[in-house]
Amino acid sequence: MIRGFKTHETRKQRELTGCLWDFSPCQGTNAGNIYKVATPCCWESHPLFASYRGEGEYSTTFNASGNIRLEFKGVSHTATIYLDGKEIASHYNAYTSFDVVARGLQDGLHKLVIKADNRFSEKSALHIPNDYMSYGGVSRPVVLEEIHDAYIKWIHVTPLCNNGKWQAEIEICIENTCSSDIVTDIQAETADKMIIWDNVTIKAGTKAIFNNIMEFDNVLPWTMDLPELYYIKAVLIQDGKITDDYIDRFGFREIKIQGKSILLNGEKLKIKGLCRHEDHPQFGCALPYAAMAADLEIFKHLGANSVRTAHYPNNELFLDLCDEQGILVWEENHARGLSEENMRNPYFEQQAEQVIEEMITAHYNHPSIYIWGILNECASETEYGRTCYEKQLELVKKLDQSRPHSFASCKFKTDICFGLPDVVSYNIYPLWYHDTPPGEYLDDLYQWVQNETDGAGKPFMVTEIGAGGLYGYHNAYNSKWTEDYQAETLDKQLRAVLSYKDCTGVYIWQFCDIRISEEWFGGRPRTMNNKGVVDEFRRPKMAYNVVKKIFGEY
Repeated sequence: MIRGFKTHETRKQRELTGCLWDFSPCQGTNAGNIYKVATPCCWESHPLFASYRGEGEYSTTFNASGNIRLEFKGVSHTATIYLDGKEIASHYNAYTSFDVVARGLQDGLHKLVIKADNRFSEKSALHIPNDYMSYGGVSRPVVLEEIHDAYIKWIHVTPLCNNGKWQAEIEICIENTCSSDIVTDIQAETADKMIIWDNVTIKAGTKAIFNNIMEFDNVLPWTMDLPELYYIKAVLIQDGKITDDYIDRFGFREIKIQGKSILLNGEKLKIKGLCRHEDHPQFGCALPYAAMAADLEIFKHLGANSVRTAHYPNNELFLDLCDEQGILVWEENHARGLSEENMRNPYFEQQAEQVIEEMITAHYNHPSIYIWGILNECASETEYGRTCYEKQLELVKKLDQSRPHSFASCKFKTDICFGLPDVVSYNIYPLWYHDTPPGEYLDDLYQWVQNETDGAGKPFMVTEIGAGGLYGYHNAYNSKWTEDYQAETLDKQLRAVLSYKDCTGVYIWQFCDIRISEEWFGGRPRTMNNKGVVDEFRRPKMAYNVVKKIFGEY
């Protein structure tokens, strides 16, 4: 399943995944053997490759002719693409999509090969041994589209509310793939309004962006209770004939900062959320649509109103579900726990900034995304780290001025970057990594932010809090790692945070137990991060009902 709605009516599109492909590992005792695997998939889901680190080739064939566009929604974590034996593209990072245009294919059968690589190396600054698993494989859909010489690459819609009346700035990106200039008309229609650009010229081999503002009389806002969605359709017209189209979806809503509050359509937000990794014992990070929907049903049953996509951009199908169900999303670029040494990797800035650009470009229209995050728990206490935070937050704001930005810090009273983001965010673990009472610890930290940092007066949020608990584990003294201790700790933590008047909200670490890199086994029983309120199979722990009760009270 590509998206939760139809994105084209004129442009021919089909998913190449959603069926069996040939898979062949490139290293190890099984190298060269061919296995039939369902796609999308992580190869760790196959019994023979549960712990395989290396390269693997996925291959399939398809019939096509003329110009085609291939979009790869996610390949972990590096990809090299071959079409009919010729390399046509490469990409780094598992969690963002990329595409390539192949022109003038002869009519007939063509072979597509994707070489994925999940190994760690000096050239990989973001995928490193970490407190979550970097899987291997074609983990999100692959899509084939038949295109003309010029096609619509993306549409961005930015809703604006002026004096109670909704407007929307429309931006449309057109790409000309051929060696000659192209003249075309552009039409965009949404909510019974149309805008037209006549006889525009797209220079050969370039992209061009067209923008304008539309005004609306009777539209409904997107809210958490009533998440009203609107479709926008753009078409290219040459010689009176539609040559291409693009359909996307958005909501009329505004996110603003007012003093210490975050406002959705003028209403103050109180975030009650959980952090969620894309991880499942059966599917790895390649969760199918039904599994994503089931996770969100658990969120709703808990009374949560938000999800934090730790620590990378999520599958757009999951974001579509959040749009439809009124669940707010903190989405962030891919980085977790990087030291200054990690951030000095010569590939770091380029790779991290590429993720930001690909994430925001692809996910711009999701009304559920209310904030962009970067660089979770990285070196924000160092001068060099500060230069990285500054560059990346400036890039976020350049790409999207309609949403606030932030980063989650774990640097207790040493962070020097709080003058940079719109929202100050902290990951804290009182009663887990130290014994300070949660209310005392939170107040001490908050007062330091207000009195001794450039973050004074900004919204303040707790982006991680929690404790570990092994499913089914109990003892007579309710020690750490028992379900009992986890439940008691979350009760104290959540009540302290949600009752703190100057705190915008909280994200529990975390939704479900997840697999981690084997290099982290020493501090993580079962080679899992066990802080989920449900286990990896989504079985509730004692903490589940504690969270449900408290979220219902606040």
